[in-house]
Amino acid sequence: MTKKQSYLFVAFFAMLFFAACANIGTPDGGPYDETPPKIVRTSPKYASTNSRVSKVVLEFDENVKLENAAEKVVISPPQKEQPEISASGRRITVELLDTLKPNTTYTIDFADAIEDNNEGNPMGDYAFTFATGEKIDSFQVSGNVLDASNLEPVKGMLVGLYSVDSLADTAATAFPDSIFRTKPFERISRTDSRGHFIIKGIAPGEYRVFALNDQNQNFMFDQKSEMIAFSDRVISPSSRPDIRPDTVWHDSIHYDSIVMTPYTHFYPDDIVLLAFQEKKQDRYMLKNERPVPHKFSIYFTAPSDTLPLIKGLNFDADSAFVIEASENNDSLTYWIRDSLIYNIDTLEMAITYYATDTTGVLALTTDTLQLYSRLTKEKMEKQRQEAYEEWAKEYKRRQKDALKAKRKEDKEKGKEEANAESVEETAGAEKEEVQAEEPEKGKSKKKKRQKDEEEDIEIPPMPEELMEIKVVGNSALDPNKNIDMVLPEPIDSIDTTYFHFSEKIDSLLEPRPFIFKKIPGKLMSYRLYAEWEPEKTYELVVDTGAFVNIYGKRSEGFRKNIKVKSLDSYSSLFVTLQNADTSAVVQLLDGSDKVVSTVKSEGGKADFYFINPGLYYLRLFYDRNGNGVWDTGNYDTHEQAEEVYYYPGGLNLRALWDVAQTWDINSTPIPKQKPSKITKQKPDKEKTIKSRNAERKNKKK
Repeated sequence: MTKKQSYLFVAFFAMLFFAACANIGTPDGGPYDETPPKIVRTSPKYASTNSRVSKVVLEFDENVKLENAAEKVVISPPQKEQPEISASGRRITVELLDTLKPNTTYTIDFADAIEDNNEGNPMGDYAFTFATGEKIDSFQVSGNVLDASNLEPVKGMLVGLYSVDSLADTAATAFPDSIFRTKPFERISRTDSRGHFIIKGIAPGEYRVFALNDQNQNFMFDQKSEMIAFSDRVISPSSRPDIRPDTVWHDSIHYDSIVMTPYTHFYPDDIVLLAFQEKKQDRYMLKNERPVPHKFSIYFTAPSDTLPLIKGLNFDADSAFVIEASENNDSLTYWIRDSLIYNIDTLEMAITYYATDTTGVLALTTDTLQLYSRLTKEKMEKQRQEAYEEWAKEYKRRQKDALKAKRKEDKEKGKEEANAESVEETAGAEKEEVQAEEPEKGKSKKKKRQKDEEEDIEIPPMPEELMEIKVVGNSALDPNKNIDMVLPEPIDSIDTTYFHFSEKIDSLLEPRPFIFKKIPGKLMSYRLYAEWEPEKTYELVVDTGAFVNIYGKRSEGFRKNIKVKSLDSYSSLFVTLQNADTSAVVQLLDGSDKVVSTVKSEGGKADFYFINPGLYYLRLFYDRNGNGVWDTGNYDTHEQAEEVYYYPGGLNLRALWDVAQTWDINSTPIPKQKPSKITKQKPDKEKTIKSRNAERKNKKK
C-alpha cells in the first residue's frame, strides 16, 4: 500500500466513525430558556417618591424586546409630546419629554409587551410607577368599552378619568359640560383586544370616566369623527384583600395544582362604556354632477330635515324636477322633465341650503352652480348613429340569411318536382346546342339578380327602445314576501290593466286579485301584493307599455313564474321578553351578525314566522324616538346611543319547529352578552411561557 493509499484508508474510516457517532444522538444545544425576563435594577427605583427624573431605565437579567410598544405602552398622566421608548440589549429606556407635574403619580404600563429576546417568553403584565410628590397613588379601576351599536369590544380606545373636583369650575358637577372638549384626561389607559381596560395610579376621590378614539392624540374630544363614550356614573376607587385561584401548569396541556393566591382587589371593576360616533358633522355641499342632460345630482356631507331651494337663472325651475332623495336628504337626484330645459348646454342655478357656518351652527347659505352635462348632445347623437348603424348591419345580415334560406328551400322544392315528372324525349340537335349554352348565361343572371335583391333590402327605422324592469323576488317565494319592481327612471303613469296575475291550476290559469303600490320612500320602486298560498304556483305577465316614464318611454313586457314554498320548509320563533322596555325592537341575526328579520315587540313578545332552518341569534334595541332604526348618541345634548342587548346564545331552528324562547335581557352582564361565534373582534391569543423542553421530552418518548 502506497503512502497516498494509506491516507485515503485512514480518512475513509474516520468518516465512518463520525457517521456512527452522529447516529447515536444529535446534540440539541442544551435545554430551551423558559424563564421570563426579570428586572434586576431600575432608575429611578420602583415606587420612588419625590422623583423628578425625565428618563426611566429598566435593566433585566437577559436581553429583552418590546412588542408593539406604540400600541401597548401607556403612560399616565398622558403626555402631550410623545415619549421616546426603546429596547436595547438588557435595557428598556423611556424618555419623558413633557415637564413632570408636581405631586403626581406616574405610571408606565407596559401590559404584556416585554419579552425575552431569544424565545419570546413574556414577562407578564408589568407597570412601572414613581411619584413626583410625597406619596404613591395606587388605586385602580377597570371595565370594558363596547361598540354601542353591536356590543363589539373596541380595541385600542383611550379610556380616561376626570376628577369631580376638577369639574367645579365648569359649573357642571352633575355632568362635565365642556371639560371633555377642553382639557386632556387626568389619567388614562387603553383597551386591549377584549375591550378591557385598567386605569392605574389613581388617588382617592370621585371621578367620571370617558373613552375616546383619539385621532389627533391630544387626549380630548375635539374631532367630530372621533368615537366617544361617556357615563353619568361617579366612581370612587377602593380596594380590599381577596383570594384568587391560580393554576400551576406542568406543561402546555397538563397542570400540577391550583393555588389560592391572596391579592388586592381594586374596585370598581365593572365599568361599562358604550362607544358611538355622533352623526352630527359639518354640513356642506360635497359635490355636484350632471352625468346626462336630463338629470343632475347634489351630495352633502350630512343629513338635513329640509330639501334645498333651487332657483333657475337661465330656466324656470318651478315644477321642473322630479326629486329622488335619500333617506336623510344628503344625496339628491333631480330628474328634469322638460326637454327645453335639459337640452340647455349649461344649467345655471342658485341653490339655497343649510350648511355649517364658522361657529359650528347650521345656517342658510346660497351657492351658484353651472352644470355641464358630461354626455353632450354631439356625443349622444354619435351614440345614436353608431347604435343605428350596428342595428342596420345586423338587420341586413338577418334579411340576407332569410333570402338564402328561401332560395335553398325553392331549389329543393324544384328538384322534387323535376324528379316527379316523367322523362320526355330530347329535342333536335339545334335545341340541344342552345340549351347547352344557356346554363352559363342563366347562372350569371341568377347571381346578379340575387345580388340586386340583397342590395335592395330596405332598412326600416330602429324599433322602439323600451325601459327594462328589474323584478326583485325569487321564483321560489316565501309566503310572507312579495314581488318588487324597480324602474330605471321616474314613472309618469301605470296601467295595471296590462298586468295579468293568475294561479296555475293543472294546465289552466285562474285570475287572482292583487294590489300594486309604490314602496314608501323609494321613488322608482313598486310592490305587487297578493295572498300567496303555500305550495301554489302563480304566473305574472306584464304587457309592454304598462309603465310610461316622464319622458314618454314605455316599459318592456315580461313573464314570471312564481312557486310559493311549502310550510314544511320553515320554522317559527316566539320570543317572550322580560325586563324589556315597550320600545323594544327585536332582530333575528344570521351567523354573520346580519339582520334577517326585524319585529317591533308588542305586549312583551316578538314573533318570527317563515324562518328558513339554520342557526340564528337575537339582538334587541330600544327605539326611543320610534323611527324604526337604531340611533347614535350626542355628547352636547347628553344623549346616549339607543340601548342594545344580545341574547347570549344561538338558536338552532329546524323545519316544522315552533320554538318558544324566554329572554331576560338583564340576566347576563352586557360585556358577556354577545355570543363569541358572531363577535368579530376576537381576543388576542394570551401570551404564555413556551414549554418547549417538555414538548421535546414528549417527542423523544
